[in-house]
Amino acid sequence: MAAPNICSKCLRQALRSSLPSRVPRRTFAASASKTPSTGRRLHQASRQRAAAIEPQRSTVNDPRPETLARGQQANKDAPQRQSPRALLRPNNLFHSYTRSPSPEIRQRAAFIRQNAYCPHPDHQPTRQPTSPFDPEGRKTVEAGGAQQPPRHVSHECPDCGIPVSCCEEHFVDDYGSHLEICDLLRQINEDDHDLVSGRFFPEFEYPGVQIDEAQVNLTNWDTLLYSREFHAVNEDRPMRQVTRLLTYPITVGSVLHELSPYGLKDRILPEGLRSLSALRYTLHPPRSGAGIDVKGIRPNPPPMRLFVLGARAESSLPREVWLQLAHLFPRATFHVILIGPEAMANRDNEFPLPERTPANPFGAIVEDRLGGQMKISTYVEYFHTLHAAQHFYPYDPYFDCFVLFHPGLGHPASSHEWTETLPQLLETKVPVLCTGYTEFDMERDIAWVKEQAKGEADLLMQAGENRFRSLRWDLNDADPGDVSCGNWGVWAFRGKRYEADEYRGKREDGEGSGGWDK
Repeated sequence: MAAPNICSKCLRQALRSSLPSRVPRRTFAASASKTPSTGRRLHQASRQRAAAIEPQRSTVNDPRPETLARGQQANKDAPQRQSPRALLRPNNLFHSYTRSPSPEIRQRAAFIRQNAYCPHPDHQPTRQPTSPFDPEGRKTVEAGGAQQPPRHVSHECPDCGIPVSCCEEHFVDDYGSHLEICDLLRQINEDDHDLVSGRFFPEFEYPGVQIDEAQVNLTNWDTLLYSREFHAVNEDRPMRQVTRLLTYPITVGSVLHELSPYGLKDRILPEGLRSLSALRYTLHPPRSGAGIDVKGIRPNPPPMRLFVLGARAESSLPREVWLQLAHLFPRATFHVILIGPEAMANRDNEFPLPERTPANPFGAIVEDRLGGQMKISTYVEYFHTLHAAQHFYPYDPYFDCFVLFHPGLGHPASSHEWTETLPQLLETKVPVLCTGYTEFDMERDIAWVKEQAKGEADLLMQAGENRFRSLRWDLNDADPGDVSCGNWGVWAFRGKRYEADEYRGKREDGEGSGGWDK
């Protein structure tokens, strides 16, 4: 039984017939691995290995009380037993979405089959194109003369494992256009399976507060992680996973920081430098000699308020991720305010929404004392409603900033939700930072703001690629051909500010009845 060339299939059969069910297989695998063989063994296809591992994991994670009792008794009988085997191995991450060993990904594949339509030009279009360019930057050919009705996707590409066509004939016919993003879809497939593989993620352990003398380098992701003393990330996949979460706070910090990589010679406009200088005056205060004793008591400025409007995914980020923003500014405090009707999406199991009372009229959820420098409040409400009630009044350009992550200001499906909010943002004269999925997405938002503002908006930062964008690409479940990465680009605007003129009275010659001089 412990021969080095025994195959895994024979080992499973012998295990079922000769040994009790609670004896782990690794007792045989350990003895068989003392003299490893370099030759290829039979019965080691990736699909068969996944099928053999899945029943073991389902037994371990079975939530029924009797199953948990058996597991606890087995742990008492065998205290030397190690932790359950991981679902997937690093060299076994590619699987078909439909036949994935993870139930979460199989459920996602069912959602794609129910909502995504075949992109073949023979089918009638069902959605307005999100961009006139394909992921490679070339012009797409508009479908004309389509006669067949729309059909949901059901055929999976054997190379990327994602449903992309309604049938094999249409997949083969349109294989040329799919080939442009096939490698990217395969990368998304492996990244998704990596998250559910059960491995330990050392890249998700974040550093704490640094000393003031340790300056942060905001040139790119590599210099930031090194200067902030993150765990060394030496592979591309862990780098994509860690940047997917950190892109939200680091994008804001990279623009507001005094060591920002964006300057007048790069992207910042003169009006933007005026607004950023006011915010940096608050975020980088001089040393005041404060201490922990009575003699060291000093007055502290109010916290910096970051209004995140239309909060969705950023509201469910682990609070350790948001604390990385506070660590970039060790002498400042923050109050992050998450506002939007979807601010508590997928967070129903954490705690119920509080009742709206006279003391809490909008049902705010307050998370205080996060690291001593940050406070997070969540409002499941539209901003224009809170602004009309003057809930956050007054606004100060030295202490306030608005942040919009992928707002879709000019998108036909969401622009109507921002029609009432935009005039209020311009009225506050506070800078507004915006991000976008693509260059086309940002240009569409800028055009919509200019049209709605009617000359009452100043552009603070030119639209362009974000140095701290997410390195991981995401898949749109409603359209598998639409891939994007979080916070690809960043830009900023603000309500127009007018210079005040000095009144010196009427002139002696009687000219200039107004009497207004610069």
